[in-house]
Amino acid sequence: MTSTARTLDLDITGIAHGGTFIARHEGRVVFVPDAVPGERVRAEVTAGDDGKRFWRAETLEVLEASPHRRDHVWAEADIARTPADRVGGADLGHIELDHQRVLKRQVLQEALDKFAGSGLAAPEVAPVDQGDGTGWRTRVSLHVDADGRVGPYAARSHRVIDVATLPLARPAVEAAAFGLRAQKPGRVDLVESGDGRVRALPRPDGARRGRSEVVFEQVGARRFQLDAAGFWQVHPRAAETLHDAVGEALAGRVDPDATHFDLYGGVGLFASTLAERGATDIVTVESDRRATEHAAANLADVDAHAVTARVDRFLEGVPDGTRAGAVVLDPPRAGAGHGVVRSIHALDPEAVVYVACDPVALARDLGTFRELGWDVESLRAFDLFPHSHHFEAIALLSR
Repeated sequence: MTSTARTLDLDITGIAHGGTFIARHEGRVVFVPDAVPGERVRAEVTAGDDGKRFWRAETLEVLEASPHRRDHVWAEADIARTPADRVGGADLGHIELDHQRVLKRQVLQEALDKFAGSGLAAPEVAPVDQGDGTGWRTRVSLHVDADGRVGPYAARSHRVIDVATLPLARPAVEAAAFGLRAQKPGRVDLVESGDGRVRALPRPDGARRGRSEVVFEQVGARRFQLDAAGFWQVHPRAAETLHDAVGEALAGRVDPDATHFDLYGGVGLFASTLAERGATDIVTVESDRRATEHAAANLADVDAHAVTARVDRFLEGVPDGTRAGAVVLDPPRAGAGHGVVRSIHALDPEAVVYVACDPVALARDLGTFRELGWDVESLRAFDLFPHSHHFEAIALLSR
């Protein structure tokens, strides 16, 4: 590698968790976005000095391109623009879609090898539709600056960028975005619910967050109510895909006489999965009170008890002698953590199904489960966020 001042010519050797890529310079790691493993790029160092073990850099130009590189699906994120003017949110959009999934599998495998112990093989990251990976975002957050400019942030920045397209958004969401007028500085969330309508939810800086309209989503035969500003999966096929995968993992493992737990349960999606698999005593736990209220309504026809509580505190209070059947958990990006995993282990459930949106957090928690004597029976992954580094994984564990 050669360098001139803070500009380096770098060979890209791999992908890192978080959607950046890896190069090395004089023994240190350099994290570089907008590249592809196997490429040689010219990059400008933006963070790090001689005493640091790693640097961060921005790709300026591609010197030797990968055969997997393509024109970016989002013109405003393309490498032809200066780094400061490239929008964020589609950090793999310059890579062929099939190869994105290969790279995501590599990220998962490296996380498993590092944190989960030996012998676990990452599955292929499966597509959930046959499209080109665009037009799937039912929920988009845009930002409004002091000059009234509305748009996404530049990558790794809080600077609003004017854009002409939003290719990952659903068509109706994109149309609504470009119809926004006279917004106060802050943020605007656009939400397309199950009825196809798009709600614009302004969130001006300093304003208190009020209660939003109640909307509905459909998964199979069940209708779910939730606040428009509440959490729901962003890909239109995501909730159904995860519901089906969790149900397949639970097949033959739901004892109708046991108590089953849906942790980090939101508005009750996986509690409904447990019910469909034969559970007759279900506890769904969620820290957001409004989500819990909706869960109670969504599950009114089954024997489910919706609890508003932090999962760690709830598990500490489960009565001794509770006969635990299956536990489904869908923790936030940080994962469940050692304490929650140990509390689940103490319940002595028949099976655990772990739904993960972060491969490193998943691997850490699987490592804790395995240390406690659990086996990972199956592991699946789904590409629910094409052109970004995100994906979902589902692990089935048994004693």
